[in-house]
Amino acid sequence: MLVLVINCGSSSVKYNLIETEDKSDVCKGIIERIGAVTAIVKHEPTNGKKTKDSRTINNHVDALNEILSYLLNADNGIINSPDDIKAVGHRVVHGGEDFKDSALVDESVLEAIEQAFDLAPLHNPPNLKGIQAAREALPNIPHVAVFDTAFHHSLPAKAYLYGLPHRLYRRYKIRKYGFHGTSHYYVSRQYYQMTEKPVKETKVISCHLGNGASIAAIDGGKSVDCSMGFTPLSGLVMGTRCGDIDPSILFYLVEKEELPLNSLHALLNRHSGLLGLSGYGSDMRDLIVEAENGDRRCQRAIDVFCHRVKQYIGSYVATMNGCDSIIFTAGIGENSAYIRKKCVRELDYLGIKLDEERNNNIKRGEINRISTDNSRVEVLVVPTNEELVIAIDAAKIASASKQSPWI
Repeated sequence: MLVLVINCGSSSVKYNLIETEDKSDVCKGIIERIGAVTAIVKHEPTNGKKTKDSRTINNHVDALNEILSYLLNADNGIINSPDDIKAVGHRVVHGGEDFKDSALVDESVLEAIEQAFDLAPLHNPPNLKGIQAAREALPNIPHVAVFDTAFHHSLPAKAYLYGLPHRLYRRYKIRKYGFHGTSHYYVSRQYYQMTEKPVKETKVISCHLGNGASIAAIDGGKSVDCSMGFTPLSGLVMGTRCGDIDPSILFYLVEKEELPLNSLHALLNRHSGLLGLSGYGSDMRDLIVEAENGDRRCQRAIDVFCHRVKQYIGSYVATMNGCDSIIFTAGIGENSAYIRKKCVRELDYLGIKLDEERNNNIKRGEINRISTDNSRVEVLVVPTNEELVIAIDAAKIASASKQSPWI
């Protein structure tokens, strides 16, 4: 089945056209700087010439029309008709407690996504905008919402409840939800395919390290804890997000800086993390270069990032009473040997032995073991493929299948 996967940001639309039968990418691309004077438009067909252009893209509707215009262009030979696309899968960050699985989009689903705006203010509004634009462009095709939070609905109450009055959970559903579920699900399943151990006996720590970052404890195939919580703001230090902090800091800042709530929100989400610590940037690649050139603040930002990763790995070993494999994935996790080494350094008590040569010479796009053969805990680099998870789930839902990929 040919599925169009859409991932919308506030000023971008990323897409993948995937054939679910053989799990292959037919075409992918991204439109960035939507609403600016000129937008950047990139298309990358698997069997064709890559293109990069700039033009005016006023909104998400224009962006979806641009994508369809490219796919339908006879010269490109991607598809002949919109009817060739059998389903559209949409990444939606927050599903709250309403969605323990993906859902066929209807008015009630749209309303639920909007009600979760406060829980994922940087993500759910553009996610909804993308769904609305895609439904307008492709009105006769099933649209499926795939939620980042769905995989983590297996968290036990002892993991998802906060130490707040229980009435706040009952009234407002304030609890840990967890995110990056499609990524944690995908890489853990890749591990299960390569191990001889029964899934129910496995204990996996999945480290999704990118501009947004989270770690999940996956015990027996089910998520039992995740570093992100009520919103994607908590947990690890990220590109521009602060991660875990003492809540009293917020009251202190409001008093000392006289910050209105919207400025406080922007401070924590957009101006903190690696950017705030380094005073230089949010891209780990840039920070590593500057640190090598002697910038102490950039080095300190890297140290804080890796320290927090190590803390969560240790806590999740305790949560699961053991660990078989630590998996690194996403932009930083897949591409930075330096960060991987720093994150597992001084974890000797786990019996981890890193193979320096393997770590420094991984094969891109493949599963790589970077620990030694006699390491008690396997350390792996597994490329994530969230788009494929979304495509397969959308195909199942669109085909009226009752089977869930989260089982």
